[in-house]
Amino acid sequence: MAQMKVLGGLLFALCLLVPLISAKSTDVRYCNKKDYAVKVSGLEINPYPISRGKLTTFEIAASTNEAISGGKLVIDVSYFGFHIHSEDHDLCSETSCPVSVGDFVVSHSQELPGITPPGSYTLKMTMVDANKKQLTCITFDFSIGFFAEENLADI
Repeated sequence: MAQMKVLGGLLFALCLLVPLISAKSTDVRYCNKKDYAVKVSGLEINPYPISRGKLTTFEIAASTNEAISGGKLVIDVSYFGFHIHSEDHDLCSETSCPVSVGDFVVSHSQELPGITPPGSYTLKMTMVDANKKQLTCITFDFSIGFFAEENLADI
């Protein structure tokens, strides 16, 4: 009986800790309008959950009704609603160019520093073509837990 109480206590503690060590991605939302030339159909984050200090890949499945010869991605990150980081990437370094009419994938990999603070983040990605015409703009939320994945064995 005492073993069951200990096991139950450990299971309860684990249930309390799991939300603190996981990252969560929510649905992709369009920024302002829904009539963009590039339509986003999905987002995959790998590995999931996101781990600080490890390479994370964001793959965005999209489609276009017009060919895209080049452009850039503008990424803005907010932490608890406060803008904390911006970066630009050449579109052709994140997908194969030229992008033909139809389906394509934008893939961006980045390592989050080990000192990345836990909490709620919002990522906004704007895609513009070579003429600076906005092709799409999406946002999604995710969170970083209090513990990095490699620290799970220490808990």
